[in-house]
Amino acid sequence: MKVSQITLREHDDMSAALAAWQPEAPDLLLAFSAIPLLQRLADRLAARFPQALRIGCSTAGEISKDGVSDHSCVLTALQFEAREGSAPSRAIEASTQLLGMADSQAAGRRLAEQLPRAGLRAVLLLGQGVAVNGSALIAGMVEVLGPDLPITGGLAGDAAAFSETWVLHSAGVRNDQLVCVGLYGEALLFSHGSFGGWSPFGPARRVTRCEGNVLFELDGEPALAVYKRYLGDYAKDLPASGLLFPFAMLGSDHSEVGLIRTILGIDEAVGSLTLAGDIDPEGYLKLMHASTDALVDGAEAAAQAAAEATAVAQAGGQGLALLVSCVGRKLVMGGRVEEEIEAVADVFGQSAVLTGFYSNGEISPFTGNLECKLHNQTMTITYLGERP
Repeated sequence: MKVSQITLREHDDMSAALAAWQPEAPDLLLAFSAIPLLQRLADRLAARFPQALRIGCSTAGEISKDGVSDHSCVLTALQFEAREGSAPSRAIEASTQLLGMADSQAAGRRLAEQLPRAGLRAVLLLGQGVAVNGSALIAGMVEVLGPDLPITGGLAGDAAAFSETWVLHSAGVRNDQLVCVGLYGEALLFSHGSFGGWSPFGPARRVTRCEGNVLFELDGEPALAVYKRYLGDYAKDLPASGLLFPFAMLGSDHSEVGLIRTILGIDEAVGSLTLAGDIDPEGYLKLMHASTDALVDGAEAAAQAAAEATAVAQAGGQGLALLVSCVGRKLVMGGRVEEEIEAVADVFGQSAVLTGFYSNGEISPFTGNLECKLHNQTMTITYLGERP
């Protein structure tokens, strides 16, 4: 696999920069970008790389081989080299319009139905990140593709505004779009890792009323009122301040299930919280917080899991490490956010080019598992390469 990358800034001459960038006949182009740049670049990318599949999304921060940037666009071009034999490496794109949050599961089915099953190895998925139920989206894809096919990716960001996100697909850029690429070929190397680093605090609260990803009551009280009591002065900055205090999901027996849920929105009138994914109506929720050191350690653990799964050091050649980290982690770490990217870079060394974004939700199986889940407040890493 050949990987080439460029980072564009707001004041760059876009046409000149794209003309000067000369990746070798890319099969797949990934674009992670601030919203204004993504809108400006969509047509230019189509004109410059008409034969490549072009997917990407808006972000809460862009990740590249040089670290973390804001107000930029990171473009990464992939060319598959395993073209001989009965199963050459290739990618197939699928996209659909999301008709609203209630359409999430059906939209997932529509995406999956567009992907030929023969030879399908894995799926990269990008979705708009506000009016979507990420858990239902994944469930719809799993209904069609089955639970044993790895799906990774993330939900678009908008710099923690939780207002409007955008997704790029080969036909253009939209604020109501879902896109994925199916990856095919016997030579492909694909692995993943996901880890958090957050710690629970306070008592577990029983979910007494919820619908899908909307939480109405905890312990019989309006969920928003309970949450505001915990946040204190931070409550005035909701929903953005909710990124600092996500929920840990617990089972009906208080057991840990390994999932974290971030707040996407609040409804003052009914006292509800809208979370990024489904809530267990029989379960419990517990608040969480984190330190920068713990989050950096979590990112390193995710990288180690992804690297070990494909024995990157022995694979040879060049690969891609796609990093999707939650915007909440970025807010907690502040000026030290580069440290989690540096920790991942240290694990992969020269064997992978880093790209990715800060998101409103992360999509990945648990480490060591294949069943895909929507995660919040995690660092998820997908490694993509080819056998030499």
